[in-house]
Amino acid sequence: MFSRISSRNKFAALRQPRAILWTTAGVVALGLLIALEIVARRYAGVPGPMTTQVGEVIFAPKPGPLYGGLALMMVVLTWRQRFIAAGVAIGIDVVFVLVRWALDVKVPDGHFFGNGALWVMLGCAVIAVTRRTGQERALLLKGVGLGLLLVTGRKIGDTWLLITSKTRPMVLDPYVATADHALGNPSWLMGRIVKATAPIGDHVLDLVYAQLAVAAVVVALYQLRNVAAERRFPRHHLVRTFLVIGLLGPAIYMIFPVVGPVFAYGPGASGTGGVDWAVANLWPDTLPPISAPHPVLYDDLTPRNCMPSLHTAWATAIFIHSRKGSRILRFAGTFWLIATLSATLGFGYHYGVDLVAGVVFSLTIEAALRSLERGWDRSGTVLVTYGATVFAALLASYRYLPMEMAEHPWVFGPLLVLAMASVIYGYVRTTKQWDQQASKTMSARQLEAQPELV
Repeated sequence: MFSRISSRNKFAALRQPRAILWTTAGVVALGLLIALEIVARRYAGVPGPMTTQVGEVIFAPKPGPLYGGLALMMVVLTWRQRFIAAGVAIGIDVVFVLVRWALDVKVPDGHFFGNGALWVMLGCAVIAVTRRTGQERALLLKGVGLGLLLVTGRKIGDTWLLITSKTRPMVLDPYVATADHALGNPSWLMGRIVKATAPIGDHVLDLVYAQLAVAAVVVALYQLRNVAAERRFPRHHLVRTFLVIGLLGPAIYMIFPVVGPVFAYGPGASGTGGVDWAVANLWPDTLPPISAPHPVLYDDLTPRNCMPSLHTAWATAIFIHSRKGSRILRFAGTFWLIATLSATLGFGYHYGVDLVAGVVFSLTIEAALRSLERGWDRSGTVLVTYGATVFAALLASYRYLPMEMAEHPWVFGPLLVLAMASVIYGYVRTTKQWDQQASKTMSARQLEAQPELV
């Protein structure tokens, strides 16, 4: 009896720190949502992520994120429950479409359905609270939370982008374009290649670039395929990395606002009064001149979302998490990374130095999340500290040494590549050690669990 009470006390003691951690994370997340709601209304004059999320219960939403969230939530369900959930979601959407058609309600292109997925996720949350108990309730709530986090994370990102355009009138594109001479201005090169291979090349790259979230959902579903059978989530998966990248990345946008080559040196963008805001119409045919950079005024519509390249960071995360999948998944992860890098440069959305920063940013976050899950040790601390230091050094060099980088490309170009490669090497080496340690620990536990031979 005493041993049973003791084990319960130990179990409660182990759960208490985790409960405190989740409660703290929930409070911080709620505070962030409220802050973004206030800032969006004050500076942009538009509803924030909380208001738009609630509005999608009735109004026409973007269907992709909602059905992606529903797919992630269904990893905790049995196959019978999945078919029921999908059927109910489609049925609700059919009702919404018919009602809008009957009332002649105008909706944006492609926003005909999606409410049903949100209704099903909210319904599963109600079922978890009212009809489930213990582990079943916790698992279902985690599934609902995972699905809603995907949807809410996208809305938080959209709000952040709008805030950057309203609160950062001056952009630092001349600094980044000057520093990009150290890498040979790859955006200009890829832009000409995409232009030469049109219409096939640009259509393929545009499809890959636009459907990055679909690739992420596919990899995440592969990682979470056994959740329903094992009744637990894996210790680390892609969705966590994706969300953290999306939450932290826009904060860098506020510090280092950049709009990208196609806007700053291409056709430009039209803001108030139809003004052409481009510094010069050079991309992709003429390289920008090497001259002392300075901040330039830009419109109040274009997001300052270049530094670092989050598409590169997300594609890197997809590549990393696809390594332990099937051969097809590994091939798809490699293709998506290469195609995403080509698209970000070829469409003029990013400079080459953006991509270097994006890779370092992604690997540092991935290392931090893995360290957080497995327990911090010296190797994890060193890797995360080194990655953060390299990332900060990259941003500082782009801002304060662009002329030196442009005038000595054979020195700074290899240094940039070497800095990125050193983080990649450190990540691969450290995570390989972690995997070996985990494998040894698992083997030891299996030996201990085996009955002794008499």
